[in-house]
Amino acid sequence: MKKTVKKWPRWLQADLQRMVSVDVETSGPNPANYDLLSIGACTITEPGRTFYVELQPVTGNTTQEAQQVHQLDIARLSVEGTAPDVAMAMFADWLIANIGGETTPLFVGFNAPFDWMFVCDYFQRYHGRNPFGHSALDIKSFYMAYAKVPWSGTSMDKLSAIELQHNALQDACDQAKLFEKIISDEI
Repeated sequence: MKKTVKKWPRWLQADLQRMVSVDVETSGPNPANYDLLSIGACTITEPGRTFYVELQPVTGNTTQEAQQVHQLDIARLSVEGTAPDVAMAMFADWLIANIGGETTPLFVGFNAPFDWMFVCDYFQRYHGRNPFGHSALDIKSFYMAYAKVPWSGTSMDKLSAIELQHNALQDACDQAKLFEKIISDEI
């Protein structure tokens, strides 16, 4: 069986190699008062290399809404989770190994502002610098402009049959597939 080779839009080819789909699960709505509990990431282009880590809570604060979404065991993470400084160093090392040290990775997220604020905050706080710099691409905003649809037409249920699992790695991979379909004009 012959493998199909995707032909990416020429205007996007240079950036695709540095794009990383990222998703997080958190204990609440903001990094000042709540914890980053897990990070999932994958490269956009094949072979779709992945990263996943669960972090030890720092504040211990959680909202009932967040707990219902991620369903992670906070007590288990307190014992078995990776310390934030170690987790962020691991993520930074993974980015260098998979994107390269000379290239600034480009953060890609579905509703990127939420995930971005936690990742940026934790990188700054526990690693001293954010390897993504100030580079983030929001899939919802990208699709809004690309397809010329209103914001109300950018929700996951409008774009895909994929139902996010609220597992950071699975969601990052599903977001990457969605982005791939958008740029391949399959949506």
